[in-house]
Amino acid sequence: MRVADWAATRDTLHMWTQIVGKIRLVHAPLVNHWWQVTLYLSPRGLTTSAIPYRSGAFDIEFDFVEHRLHIRGSDGDDREVRLRPMTVADFYSRTMHALGEMGIEADIQARPNEVEPSVPFAEDEQHASYDPEAAHLFWRQLLQAARVMGEFRSRFVGKVSPVHFFWGAMDLACTRFSGRDAPKHPGGAPNCGDWVMEEGYSRELSSCGFWPGGGEEGAFYAYAYPEPDGFADHPVGPSAAYYSRENGQFLLPYEAVRTARDPDAALTEFLQTTYEAAAEHGHWDRAALEADPHRWAPQRKTND
Repeated sequence: MRVADWAATRDTLHMWTQIVGKIRLVHAPLVNHWWQVTLYLSPRGLTTSAIPYRSGAFDIEFDFVEHRLHIRGSDGDDREVRLRPMTVADFYSRTMHALGEMGIEADIQARPNEVEPSVPFAEDEQHASYDPEAAHLFWRQLLQAARVMGEFRSRFVGKVSPVHFFWGAMDLACTRFSGRDAPKHPGGAPNCGDWVMEEGYSRELSSCGFWPGGGEEGAFYAYAYPEPDGFADHPVGPSAAYYSRENGQFLLPYEAVRTARDPDAALTEFLQTTYEAAAEHGHWDRAALEADPHRWAPQRKTND
């Protein structure tokens, strides 16, 4: 799926996910590095998971199989918004109306972050595309990426994020931490307070993910903060991977993984070697932070 062929849908969906993500943001308590605001892959699309609300909870899920936005409450009430071509303003109005009917208040900052220009959701009549096949294929890309990234995550026993979807930049990410503090982040993301980036990058890290840009079909990325000396010149694989000076990170085109003889192995090589670039040049205590995810396999087999 070429990014150029679904860019209009991607950009509209980006705004829709920001609206839903901000609804979670206003009700979920702060978790380090803003982990409480993200969305997660589900068997049908992207979900907020359970959001606490008063004495109960609700969730919101983008269903890219039936192309509906599901809003479900712990009191048994539910609403749906059909996903179809419509403006961001229309989606925002319909979603907020559905929440209102369920008695759920959501006083969000009603304009997007990390994009330029930042058009208020209620005024955005420009983004209005929704190609259901493209949305479905994007979700399938995310499923495949999350599956391999989840395996990679299991090798790390230090502090590590979930594999989660950040709606600010519209990327799937997983981040490992060395355990040390990081220098204050300079910020600079468009229409996003510098303090947001300060919290996100308050600890030394190595992050990887997938983003629907950077390549004809999207790209996998990896970066370190702070970036240690020698990181950019560290040898990484597979051969299609490269360090982008413009972006300050390693990139691997999605199409290079998709067409590889063993796509899982190609992506795993990229994730592992770029992490090693951060850990080795940053002098991480790898012996204390890494472990074999199959370390209990013999005992489990015996018990079974």
